This record gives sequence, C-alpha cells and structure tokens, in this order.
Amino acid sequence: MAINYEIKSQLAKLLATEDLVVENKPVATAQFNVETRVLTLPMWKRASNSVYDMLVGHEVGHALFTPNDWSFEGTVPQQFVNVTEDARIEKLMKRKYPGLHKSFNVGYKQLAEEDFFCLDGEDVDNMNLADKANLYFKIGKHIDIAFTDEEKVIVEQIADAETFDEAVEAAKVMYAYCKKPQKESQPVVIPPSPNGQPGGQSVQQESQNIEGSGDTDDVMTHEEMLEEAANRESADEPEENLPEPEVTTDSTFEDRKEEFNGDLDIDSQFETGYHELPEFNVDDLIVSFSEIRNKFDWAEDLFMKEDSKSYAYVDAEYSKFKKSAQKEVNFLVKEFECKKAADSYSRSATSRTGVLDCTKLHTYKYNEDLFKKVTILPDGKNHGLIFILDWSGSMGNCILDTVKQLYNLIWFCNKCNIPFDVYAFTNSYVRNDEEVERKDIWEDDKLFINGDFRLMNFFSSREKKKDIEKQMQSLYRLVWSMKMYCCYSYPPEFSLSGTPLNETLIALSQILPAFKKMHGLQKTHCFILTDGEANPLMVSKRNSYGGQGTRHLYPGKDFIRNRKTGHTYQVQRAYHSFSKILLQNLMEENKDCNFIGIRLCAPREMNAFIRSYQHVTDDALKKIKKQKYYEIKNTGYTSYFAMQSNALNQEADFDVEEGASKAKIKSAFVKNLKTKALNKKVLSKFMELVA
Repeated sequence: MAINYEIKSQLAKLLATEDLVVENKPVATAQFNVETRVLTLPMWKRASNSVYDMLVGHEVGHALFTPNDWSFEGTVPQQFVNVTEDARIEKLMKRKYPGLHKSFNVGYKQLAEEDFFCLDGEDVDNMNLADKANLYFKIGKHIDIAFTDEEKVIVEQIADAETFDEAVEAAKVMYAYCKKPQKESQPVVIPPSPNGQPGGQSVQQESQNIEGSGDTDDVMTHEEMLEEAANRESADEPEENLPEPEVTTDSTFEDRKEEFNGDLDIDSQFETGYHELPEFNVDDLIVSFSEIRNKFDWAEDLFMKEDSKSYAYVDAEYSKFKKSAQKEVNFLVKEFECKKAADSYSRSATSRTGVLDCTKLHTYKYNEDLFKKVTILPDGKNHGLIFILDWSGSMGNCILDTVKQLYNLIWFCNKCNIPFDVYAFTNSYVRNDEEVERKDIWEDDKLFINGDFRLMNFFSSREKKKDIEKQMQSLYRLVWSMKMYCCYSYPPEFSLSGTPLNETLIALSQILPAFKKMHGLQKTHCFILTDGEANPLMVSKRNSYGGQGTRHLYPGKDFIRNRKTGHTYQVQRAYHSFSKILLQNLMEENKDCNFIGIRLCAPREMNAFIRSYQHVTDDALKKIKKQKYYEIKNTGYTSYFAMQSNALNQEADFDVEEGASKAKIKSAFVKNLKTKALNKKVLSKFMELVA
C-alpha cells in the first residue's frame, strides 16, 4: 500500500500539537531543526503503514522532548544517550497519546519478525547491557531478554527517566557498567513484563557442571597452575585497557532505517524542497483607477486635438451596445433577486405567535392549531464581486466581446448595489517616471515574482458613477481599436502582454481579505477570465556565486507550503496544475469566497482543453459544441467554465435585407433566438453561483 505523505505530515503536525513544519524529502535520516521547528522525515517508501506511523511517532517525540543540548559530550558516547533518550521519548509519546501504544507495538513487532536488528544466530544474553536495554525498550515484548540484578537496577533507572538530564545520567551509569569487566557467573532475571516496565522475579542460575570427574581435592598440575595465574592477571587488568564498549543495536537500527528509503537519487535530492509564497505589499503592484483614468484622459486629449470627431463612430457603437445590453442586465438582476429570495425562503422559519387566528375559530372542534403564525426570513448576505481580466496578447481577437460581457456584470452590480473591483493582469505596464526602482520580489527559497508584474484596477465601485461611465467609454475605445486594428491612439502602458495569472492568484491572497474588510462583506465572488495557461513560477535560489538567482520547480519533488493553513501541495507536471495549487491555497485561506473561472477557447481547441482535465466521450463533445460551453470539475475553481470565444459575441440582432426570402428570415430569426438563449443560460448559471 502506497504511503500518502501528505496524510503522514498531518499526523506529525497533530502529534506535535504546534505549528510544526513537516517536510518529506529523500534524505537518509530524520532531522529536526530546533530553531526553525522544521521536522524533515525521510520518504520511507518500503515501510509499512504501521512501521511508518511508529517512526513518525518516534521522530516527533524527539522534536517535542529532546533539547538541543550537547553538554554531555566527552562524558558519555552519543550511542548510550541514544538508547536512554529513545526509551524516554517513546514513553512520553505513548503517555501523551495512548493510541500510539498500538502503533509502536505493531511496528516493532514487524521489525522483530523481519529480524530488523540482525539477531538471527546471536545470543542476546551475551550482549552488553546497552544492547540488551536498547532491544528491551524497543522489541522487549517480542523476544526474551534476561538481566542480572545489577543490570535490572540500571534498566529501571532508564525506565524512570522523565527529563533529558535524567536520561543522560542513566546513560553514564550504563556506560560505566559496560566498561567494567563482567564475571562469567551471574544471577539472571526473568525478562521484564510486557507492559514495558522493568520488573520480574529473580532466579539464580544453576551452577555449571564442571567438566570431567574426579575429586576436587586433587592437586593441580603445573599447566593448571599457569592457566589459573593467567586468569587472575586478566581479571585484575585495569579498565582503561579494556576495549571501548559499543552499542551495535543502535548502529543497526539507524542503518536499517535507511533501507526503508529505497533507492535515493543523491544527485537530485538537493534540488527538491518546500517553498512558500513570498511576502510583499500588493499595493505596490496595483495601478489605481485614478492613475488609469489620467492616462486615458491624456491620450484622448492628445488624439482629439488632431481630430475632434475621431471617436464619433466608436462612441456611437458603444451607445448602441449599452442600449441593447439593458435587457441582459435586467435579466441578470431578475435572476439574482429571484434566486436570492428562493434561498432566503428555503431558510425561513415559521413559528406560532400566541395570538388567536379568528379565521380558524370555526375549526376548533377538530383543529388544535388556532393561532396566527409568523414566518421569519433571515437577512441576506452582503455580496461583493472581483473580476480578473486576462490582458495577454492572445486575447486580441476576443477582447472586445469579453469587455462587453464584463460591462454587463458591472451594470448589474451598479443596479444591485454590489461592491466590485475589476483588475487586469499585465507585465507591460511600465511607469517611465517611476521614482522607485522596479524590483523583483525575491526571497530565498520562496516563489519568485518578476518585477514587471502589475494589476490594472480598471474599475471600482469606490469611484463615482459618472467616472465609472467615462472610464467604461475610454476602455471601449481601447479594445475597439485592438479588435478592429484602428488608428486610435492609446497609452502604451495598456498594450497586451503575457499571462501572469499565477502571480495574480498570489496577489489575491491579500486583495480578497482587504476587499471583504473594506465593504463589510459576508460573501465574495471572484471571476477569473483568461484564454490560456500561465507558466509555473520559479523559486528564488541563490546562485553558485551567492547572488540572487532562480530555478525551476521539479514535478513530484517540490512542494508549495502554507504555514498559516498547514497545507502542503505537491507540484505536478501539467501546466494548469500549478494554478490549481494556488487556487486551492486561496480557497483554504478564503473559505467564504467562490472562485469562478471562465476559460475562453477557440472552437478548434475546445475539445482538447476539456480532455486535458477529464475524459469526455465523443457524443458528449458533440453536445458541448452545440451549447458552446462546458463546466469542468476538479480544477481548483468552485466552478470552471470552458467556453468558445465566439460564444461571447452578442451581435445577434434580428436584421435581414429588404426583400429577403422566407428561408433567410427564418435563419436570422433562429440565430437570434439561439444567441439570446445561450447568453441567458450562461448568465443564469453565473447568477446561481452568485446568489
């Protein structure tokens, strides 16, 4: 069964009872940084779930209870402290979380059955006390381990250790005992009880039979006398001449744990990592609506000096569109109010008033409910809308139709008194007169944001309505010239650019809370309209010279982490998966916000785009082609609509030539009805999400 590293990370965080940062990396051993509170766990690919949980509990125990104290160095070897400290922290973890008893018991049982400590063919009784104690506190329930009376006292001291200092002191006593020469004949103790506590009844070993027979009073030979003298000399040898004791089971435990890692890619393990979103002031990246209005005014004044009637045609087209769009806007308002009222009624409560209803008095013989009732309707939620508009070069062919749909929603918000903001993402807006030097957003080991990224705040409900109307007209002139390739001048800052969608999603983590707080909103809706995918962001990383640099993120190896929410997201290979990660992160931070995505597709790419997310049959694709839009699930958005770019074209007036045939009139009429039906169907779906 495959290990779910995200779940295991959450387990470690829950066990730690703090904002512990857990990283799963292809490293040899577990590591814990006491200062940063980062616990790095190996990706134990070959460990079973029980063993994995046991190892996680063990390492979290070190993170919680083992101090960063090395003052014992020089007095006792590290291995001996490992034995006593492992026993202490596992005891404390099982005390803190009784459910871990099972994980440790089952995990160590599996290790014992698999001969994890390499005990096959070994006589445990001949091991030194440190090895026996290590085995006792780890797999003592599953093998027989005998102790002498003197050893039993030391084992009890290890078991009773509550603090790190007490564990170190127990390690010193055990080390001193292991350094002493041991007598061959010693009383043994029944293996400690299975509850993990030392104890048991002492029994004396039977005296060993002396080989051979004969009287004990026989006189020793010369050879026997020399052998006896050598034995005595060996017994009296000073301790400093004895070999340094080692804890072989501790070395085996650490070495065998690394086998759970599988085959590590040592060359690439340093290219993996956990990365966070950068910290910056989003106001530095927003071009305010007042600045945009000044740019438009400057360009229009300059252009109209040359020809005062230069905008006459496009302004007439705008007025025509505005008039025709009122039907769509009124439809939106009606849909919103109806769905909002329906939702309110579904949550209504009816209660008795205690006042007699005179119209029911005649039914008193068979009806007990003679009182008036009152229906209480809960107050509706305050709504707010944020629109994100793709300002990339590929939008040139559909930018006009897109802005028309945007205007419908702006007029809708104005009629319903809904706060709104409209942003367009770009990396072409360069202030030539900037006093502050443009700076990249670079923080080591965090996502990198290029300094040319900007969000143009085209419209806002904070503006005066007359200023909004003036700016809508100015933007209409701009997108008209882009669509029709006219010679109307517009500020170069508003040129179509790249697709910094992912940068926008990061910026929204600051924009949404501020927008909600400013307007006192209970529910926020964020519409994101784009016609393409954004490149995954890079991560800031110092180069070989120690300067600022960047590197790509590796699918399957790198992770995006949010310390606030505690979630970790693995980087995937597909381009759109990176945006999905940022969307999921946004939704975790803003649970009261709907994220509605609209992906504009050329008719020829519609099918391929949908199939990049999910399997769709050929028959279903034929239906999608007719209705020109499709709602895709599991994309990171609350709702994600794939829509043909030509579906936004509202130019469906019932207009036929004079003297046209019945067939042409019928065709124009059907086309008109289909366009209106499609618009209403799509807009109704949007209102359902908003209301």
